[in-house]
Amino acid sequence: MRDVSEEWDVLATKEHFQGRVIGVRTDSVRMPDDDVADRDYVVHPGSVAVLALDDQDRVLLLRQYRHPVRHLLWELPAGIRDVEGEPLVTTAARELAEEAGYAADTWHTLVDLMSSPGMTDERIRVFLARGLRRTEIDFERKHEESDMPVEWVPLPDAVEKALMGMIHNSPAVAGILAAYAASVEGFACLRPADAPEE
Repeated sequence: MRDVSEEWDVLATKEHFQGRVIGVRTDSVRMPDDDVADRDYVVHPGSVAVLALDDQDRVLLLRQYRHPVRHLLWELPAGIRDVEGEPLVTTAARELAEEAGYAADTWHTLVDLMSSPGMTDERIRVFLARGLRRTEIDFERKHEESDMPVEWVPLPDAVEKALMGMIHNSPAVAGILAAYAASVEGFACLRPADAPEE
């Protein structure tokens, strides 16, 4: 069993809004019964997230304010795919350095997500980063990123916090649970960092 790529005929597209990062669009799509239905969605460049796991099996989590949900959320270092043609692992490494001040020696693809496929085309790749070392933060933090405390949480505790509804950020929850599941086999089942997106 696997998800497969498929595209139904789009008869018309209407752009409603284009912001700095996202856009809003309506596609008129031909359905299998030959009806045409309008589908509204958010156009997003995609993003990456990093589950950084230290040699004590602790997960690096950052706390960041997220205005749409009016919450301070515990999250993985993450960011949008904002450099055309850049390998996703390079984007992830940059985000880990900018947001947390760490570099990693070992990278794997942990899990791929479609964040909310009924309303956005956003794709998120979550990487597992190990062999961590401190690095200089060469990035000016502004706005929500100006005060992001970092906590190291033992992986089993992070799993418990996700399952108890204490962590809500979807890449963080998915990454934590995927890392815990993959740890059972010593991470041997993970794809390489440059694995293609399907």
